[in-house]
Amino acid sequence: MAAFHGKGLISSTNCSAFSEPAGQPALFRPQWLYGRKRGRPLRPGQQTLTQELLPRLAIDQPRSGEIDPARLFAAAPQSIWLEIGFGGGEHLAVQAEAHRDVGIIGCEVFENGIAKLLGEIENRRLGNIRLFTDDARLLMAALPAASMARVFILFPDPWSKARHHKRRIVSSATLDQLARIMSDAAELRLATDDSGYFAWMLERVTGHPAFEWLARRPADWRQRPPDWPATRYEEKARAAGRSPFFLRARRRDRTVPCRRTAPATG
Repeated sequence: MAAFHGKGLISSTNCSAFSEPAGQPALFRPQWLYGRKRGRPLRPGQQTLTQELLPRLAIDQPRSGEIDPARLFAAAPQSIWLEIGFGGGEHLAVQAEAHRDVGIIGCEVFENGIAKLLGEIENRRLGNIRLFTDDARLLMAALPAASMARVFILFPDPWSKARHHKRRIVSSATLDQLARIMSDAAELRLATDDSGYFAWMLERVTGHPAFEWLARRPADWRQRPPDWPATRYEEKARAAGRSPFFLRARRRDRTVPCRRTAPATG
């Protein structure tokens, strides 16, 4: 999933005071998605799932106004989680199976990953997943304030070259939107196997007034918590000798004054 230019942090006196720039909201301006949308041809069974199951789970692209996420599910969930760029969907499927009272929205544009998750949904009989197969920023812009109880962005493309850093999904602008849609005490989980991207993530999360980094010791960012399933990207990284980094942050209470922070770029 592509990142977009950050507008910097808004200095504020409380954790809910984020303002949009004048004119058309940034997230509704034309965007570019980077990376592949299609890989190998889908197998016949995957094609069938894409044609028959996906339309029942897909969230239409928002045109205007807000989406009521609770109404996307057959039974009203106790809370709603969001995963941006779910890859092959292994993490999302395990979480949905372990938390059947939680509604989980997954965002992904890669067709082969979507098809793989559809197979997990059918095999595990998961009724608490809904899918958005376009730019996640469009969905975030349409979600109500304080509507997400947990957000995952796991192993996004690090876009390692300096000229490509503007494409990174973890940016100040993304965090501004997450701060808006996440409820108080909601948890943000990030992961990467790129040390440079981890430093980038950490700088922006710890510099954002709405988020509190939860790590207290090195093991907290070197090891996954027990309720954080592995992904195939993590397994590939370990097989290649790279150590993943895990970042957990909490959305601060909106009623508590926030410290003022210098603007961050990107």
